Amino acid sequence: MSWQIMDLASKIDHTYLKADCTNEIIEHLCVEAIQYQFASVCVPPNFVALASEKLKQSSVKVCTVIGFPLGYQTTETKVFETENAIKNGATEIDMVIAIGLLKEGRIAEVKSDIQQVFTACQSKRALLKVIIETALLTQQEKQAVIECCAEIGVDFVKTSTGFSAAGATKNDVSLMRKLLPETIQIKAAGGIKTKKFALELLNAGANRLGCSSSVSLLKE
Repeated sequence: MSWQIMDLASKIDHTYLKADCTNEIIEHLCVEAIQYQFASVCVPPNFVALASEKLKQSSVKVCTVIGFPLGYQTTETKVFETENAIKNGATEIDMVIAIGLLKEGRIAEVKSDIQQVFTACQSKRALLKVIIETALLTQQEKQAVIECCAEIGVDFVKTSTGFSAAGATKNDVSLMRKLLPETIQIKAAGGIKTKKFALELLNAGANRLGCSSSVSLLKE
């Protein structure tokens, strides 16, 4: 592989989160992740242990999703899911915020939800990526939750689940980069199917990309 492909691959979370996920699919995902040296595989929680086993001799991280894809689980449930995923081998956690609470302006509760999951991650040295689902938010709501994430000091803020009305946009990534300190990274996800768009998002300020079309993207 050329250094350009390797550099791009190192910024990608190689992802499969569809309902038809099987052991065979996850095993193949891990083989590809090792081959291309992706940053991580992002898999459903019930496949974390398998992915961890398949990747234990590699530098590829195991990522999973919490409160996915709608975010309306209780905080206690999200914390349990997080601790269980880390126990099974996950080192990166992508959690969906309480979108409905944000829409109602209940910012303190949204912040508490994020904080408690972040604390669970910190206690086990796992990274937290907070999914804010930008397609469902107004500019004011985006700003409010991004500012919450900045105050807490989470590891990443992530644009989208990829299961909502739309995915990542350059404008949303740029807004995040403007509002977040440099210590907090940005993950863009949802609808990233071409190398051109991937590079545009990275140039806008993204540090990591969530892709289910990772291999075809690199082969363009």
